[in-house]
Amino acid sequence: MFVRLSAAIAALSLLGSTALAQGAKPTDPQIAHIAYTAGVIDINAAKQAIAKASNKDVKAFAQDMVRDHETVNKQALDLVKKLKVTPEDNDTSKTLSKQATEKLAELDKLKGAEYDKAYLANEVAYHKAVNSALETQLIPSASNAELKNLLQTGLKIFQGHQQHAEQVAAKLK
Repeated sequence: MFVRLSAAIAALSLLGSTALAQGAKPTDPQIAHIAYTAGVIDINAAKQAIAKASNKDVKAFAQDMVRDHETVNKQALDLVKKLKVTPEDNDTSKTLSKQATEKLAELDKLKGAEYDKAYLANEVAYHKAVNSALETQLIPSASNAELKNLLQTGLKIFQGHQQHAEQVAAKLK
């Protein structure tokens, strides 16, 4: 079960394949919305893990995810206000939200060690997908230097999250 590919990977892959297929790149308002949505998704997953996880390391990891993603999302909101940009909902952010809701429902059915392993497997897959989307689509497509800088900072943080998730997951096997 926890080996199944995360729905978020498919949604983030859509960003790359759709944009490349159409020859279009996301706009800064769309990028801002996608990045913010990705953060909210991980916050919601982490809050579920704080409530459901049975392993103290998994709970501690989830608490780190809430703290870090809320911090980055606050910085993103501050930036869009400063730039007077309205984040633009788009097919990618809508798909991400829909699939995240489905994934949370799937994880909610699990308990104990099974939940812990599935949550961490999802976190590893999710961070890999987000990091790939940041590197290959969102950062290169961003026009505004401050937005690009925030995304690059976020990428460094999220790469650390992926490594942390992999380390915690390895301890559970």
